[in-house]
Amino acid sequence: MFRKILIANRGEIALRVICACKELGIRTVAVYSEADRHALHVRFADEAICIGPPRSSESYLNIPQVISAAEIANVDAIHPGYGFLSENANFAEVCEASHITFIGPSPAVIRMMGEKDRARAEMAAAGLPIIPGSDGVVTDEAAAREVAAGIGYPLMIKAAEGGGGRGMRVVRSKGELASAFHTARAEAEQAFGSPNVYMEKLIERPRHIEFQVLGDRHGTVIHLGERECSLQRRHQKLVEESPSVVMDPETRERLGNQVVAALRKVGYSSAGTVEFLRDASGKFYFIEMNARIQVEHPVTEMVTGVDLVKAQIRLAAGERMEEVVGPVEFRGHAIECRVNAEDPETFTPSPGRITAFRVPGGPGVRVDTAAYADAVVPPYYDSLVAKVISYGNDRTEAIARMQRALDGFVVEGIKTTIPLHKRILADADFSAGNFDTQFLERLFAMEVK
Repeated sequence: MFRKILIANRGEIALRVICACKELGIRTVAVYSEADRHALHVRFADEAICIGPPRSSESYLNIPQVISAAEIANVDAIHPGYGFLSENANFAEVCEASHITFIGPSPAVIRMMGEKDRARAEMAAAGLPIIPGSDGVVTDEAAAREVAAGIGYPLMIKAAEGGGGRGMRVVRSKGELASAFHTARAEAEQAFGSPNVYMEKLIERPRHIEFQVLGDRHGTVIHLGERECSLQRRHQKLVEESPSVVMDPETRERLGNQVVAALRKVGYSSAGTVEFLRDASGKFYFIEMNARIQVEHPVTEMVTGVDLVKAQIRLAAGERMEEVVGPVEFRGHAIECRVNAEDPETFTPSPGRITAFRVPGGPGVRVDTAAYADAVVPPYYDSLVAKVISYGNDRTEAIARMQRALDGFVVEGIKTTIPLHKRILADADFSAGNFDTQFLERLFAMEVK
C-alpha cells in the first residue's frame, strides 16, 4: 500500500480523498492556490504546499508545480480527483516518468477516451451501440455539410477532446450548420486547446444513463450498476440517482456485461463511467467515457456499499479486484443534489463569503462539502458548494429524505440552487419518473439556447 498520496485537487473531492486515505492509514499532501489558503483540505491533510496564484492555469493545472510539490513531499502516488488534471494523459505520463503512481487509468487509455471520436470508434469495435455520426473529426465546413447530409437533421456538433457542454451545439436545419460549426470549433479550442469536433445524430428528449465501472491492473473489470443523470441544464448535471427508474434487471445485466467486455478489451483499470443516451424506444447509445471518479459517485456507493475512492487507491496499488470488492448487491435507492453557488433562477455565479452554514443530517442523509461558515467561495473555480445525498429503501423514501434534508440546509451570504432542487423534487413528473434531459427547460417553460 502507498505510504503518502498527494491530492491534485481542491474542494469536497480533495476532502473525500483525504477521508479515504485516513481509513487506509495513508498520509496525505494537499496542494492549494493562494485563494484556497484557508480551505478545509489544506487544514485536514497531513501536509500542504502552495502551488501558485488563484487562477487554475497557474496552480491546479500547472503540471510542473504539482509534480514539484509531489517530489518535495516525497509521495508515492497522486490522486487527481475529478476535473483539473484527472483526464490529462500528459500529466499521467509525467507521473510515470517521475516514478509516481497516477491513481487512474494508463495514459494510453486516458488519451483514447479523451479523444471522443476515437472513443466512439473503439467502443463500436468492442460491441457497444453508438449514435450514427461522423467517422472521426470533421475539419472544415464542406466536410460538415457532407456529414450532415448523411446523418440528417437535427444533429449535434461536439468537441472531440472535452466535455461538460463546452464546444457543443445543436443544429436543427441546414441554415444553422455553418454558424454552429465555427462556434463549436472556437469554443472547443478555447476550452480544451483543440478546435477538433465531431458530429452525431441528435437523440431528441433522451435519458442520460451511465454505468459505474472498476478495473484492476490484472485484467478484471466489473460494473456497479447505473446512474440516472438526465436532470441537467445546458449539459451540466444537477440531480443524479441510482438505480434508474427505466432500467430493468435484464437490461442492466445485458448492457452491463457489454460495458465490462468492452473495457476489458481496451485494458481499462481504475474507476470510470461509461455514458449512454436512451431514446424514447428504449434503445441505448454509447456517447463517451469519463476515465476518472465522477462527482456523482456517492449514489453508487450508497446502493452498493462499495467505497469507490478507497477502491481506486487499492486497485492502483496493485491489489486484485476480488480482494477489494466482493459480490455486489444493489439495495435501495439514492439521490444526489448538487448545491451550487448560483442564482437558482438565472444560474449566474454567486461567489462570496458564507455567513451561515448548517448541513442537514438524520437517517439516510450524507453531505459531501468543503464549505463552512465564514468560508469564501472564490470566483475562480467550479461553483459546487455541497453534494446532498439521500438514501432510502425505495425511491419514494429517498425523495422524502432529500426534501427533508434540503429544508434543513442553511446557507447564507451567497445564493445557491437549493430552491431549484426543492422545486424539482416537488414536481409531479419527477416524482413519477417521467423526465428526460429537457426536463428543466420545460420546468422553466423556456427554450434551450
